[in-house]
This record gives sequence, structure tokens and C-alpha cells, in this order.
Amino acid sequence: MAKKLSVTPLHDRVIVKPAPAEEKTAGGIIIPDTAKEKPQRGVVIAAGPGKKDEPMSVKAGDTVLYGKYAGTEIQIESDDLLIMRESDILAIV
Repeated sequence: MAKKLSVTPLHDRVIVKPAPAEEKTAGGIIIPDTAKEKPQRGVVIAAGPGKKDEPMSVKAGDTVLYGKYAGTEIQIESDDLLIMRESDILAIV
């Protein structure tokens, strides 16, 4: 599930691959690109070792929920990813 990246996050940082945005509503209405919301769910691709006194509670392969504006968007090997602090993660699903 998790692939080897050329980038390793430091300290309490994690790299998350966001889930794709919803294409349709539950009623079947197609959502245009301009009205799509940013996903707030994703899969952890890589995690740093944690801080000196605080080990990481997430690991690669975990599905997580995070804040709407959490993290910084980066592009690695043509994948759109987010890098964020572990504290920006709200829950493990």
C-alpha cells in the first residue's frame, strides 16, 4: 500500500495522499470542479520518527482525517501530496 518515497519527513511531520474529491452527491447530482470541496481524508504515505519525548501515533498506511486547511501541498513524483504536523491530524479512521 505504501510506496517508497524519495522524501523522508522529519520529526513529527507526515506525508498524506488526499482522497479524491467527491464527483457526485448522494442523490446523483454531478458536482462541477468549481464547487468541489477539498477532501479532509487521506492515507499516510510516510511518517517521521516523532519528537524526542513524543513517539508518533500514526504510521504509513493509516487512513486519517485532518483539518480543511491543514498542511502544505507538495508534488512528489507527479503525485499531489500534503505534508503536515501530526498535531494537524484529527483522527485515525
